[in-house]
Formats: sequence, C-alpha cells, structure tokens
Amino acid sequence: MSLLTALRLNMTNIADPAGRHTGRYQAALEMAEFADTHGFTAVSGEEHHLSRTGWLPSPLILAAAVAGRTRSVRISINALIVPLYDPIRLAEDIAVLDNLARGRFSFVAGMGYRPEEYHAAGKDWSQRGALMDRCLSVMLQAWADEPFEYEGALVNVTPKPHTRPHPIVFVGGMTGAAARRAARFGLPFSPPMAMPELAAVYQQELRNQGKQGFVYHPENGSTVTLLHPDPDEAWSRYGSYVMNETAEYSAWKRSGVPGPMSSRPARSRSCGT
Repeated sequence: MSLLTALRLNMTNIADPAGRHTGRYQAALEMAEFADTHGFTAVSGEEHHLSRTGWLPSPLILAAAVAGRTRSVRISINALIVPLYDPIRLAEDIAVLDNLARGRFSFVAGMGYRPEEYHAAGKDWSQRGALMDRCLSVMLQAWADEPFEYEGALVNVTPKPHTRPHPIVFVGGMTGAAARRAARFGLPFSPPMAMPELAAVYQQELRNQGKQGFVYHPENGSTVTLLHPDPDEAWSRYGSYVMNETAEYSAWKRSGVPGPMSSRPARSRSCGT
C-alpha cells in the first residue's frame, strides 16, 4: 500500500479562553498550500464544539477556505457530526463545497459522543441514532437528480454536487450499530482503527441488504508521528501541545467505547511521537 500523508488541521491549542485565533487560522491555510504543492494526499479537519482548546467547530467553512487556496490535494472532514445539522442545509453546503473543490472533498459522517454538543445545537441526545438516519437519508436524496418529498412538500435541492452521484461519504463509528447503519445506506464504513469484529458485522449486513461496500481504516490505528532528528528537543518544544490534545480527547471518552488515543506521556515519547 502506498503511503498516505495528511495535514490534520484540528486547530487545538493550549487552553486559553482569552486567546486570539486569527493568526493560527491564517497559518493553517498557508500549511494547506504547502501540503498541496508538496505531494500530500489530503488536508483534513474534524468537528467538536465547546472545547477548552479551541477544537475546530466549523469544518465546512475551513474546508471551503482550503479549497480556495489549493488545486490538487484532497480535502476531508473526519468526522462531521451530521445529526447536529438541518439536513437540507447540510446537503446544500456540502454540494457547494464539492463544487468549489472540484470533486476533491469527502467526509466521514459521525454521530458524536458528547451530550453537551447536542444540547448546544438544540438536538435531543437520546434521539441521535434517528437523527443520524434521517440526515443521511435526506442528504442522499437531495443530491440525486430528481425532486423528492420532504416534510410534505416536493423539493429539489440545488446546486447538485460536482461528484456524481454524490461526494464520497463514509459512515464512522466504533459500534455494531454504526457498522450496520453504513451497510443499510450502502456507504463505506470507517472506524478509527482496525476492528475486525465490526468489519464482520458490516459485511454481514451488506449481504442482508444486497448491497456492496468496503471498510476503510488506518492500518495501525490513529497514529500521529512527528519526525525530528532529536526526540528530546522535539518533546521539549512540542510535547505539551501533543499531550494537551490527547488529554482533552481522553476526557471525553465514554464508558464502554474504545478510544484511539493514548494520554500517557511516557508511552507517547517512547514511541518517538
């Protein structure tokens, strides 16, 4: 397998409620330009809300800005918390973005795992599964060529995406329900790490539904590697930033749901990351 290289713009920083972020966002666009001209596979973002470290809350806006500053690198959101959105508006925004990016855009449809994000968006956490199903169903219909019935009226969403029949959509998750959902919609399944038991659930549900699909995940899990000739110097300069992100991410972990990140400094440093 060829090496896939991604510039990950999650926009986290050392927690500072009074911090200004303009310079960091401008730097992110400059880094995206560098990635585009130096052979990177993708520039990626992700979505989280109410983060103490400033985690990116508006990935579609950043993705559109990246599309305007680049020409060939792929642009991805891993993941977009789709139940938080109005499905028609989300379908429109993604269609416009895909046109701006000339088909270079893809995203992982995630459900999220933090009730406070749903509360802030005015969405019912207990209905997240139904919200996810509804949003995926509406978006796929909205991107099709024919009008469809939505809340009692016939609607035809425009513009249509550049990519036909629609941009590449993965369904993310780390549960059997997520794997079955991806199969029901005939969409690829994207867990954050190799999870053979979920791949088996996905393949079985594909057979049940008479559909085709595939599983995509990082071969070695979610590994962030910092290349530097002097690990001690690198850790003294960047270690606090690495651990700041992983500590916050680990604090969001829900009981019974595996997490892809380690928050143990000794392990991170010994791995040379």
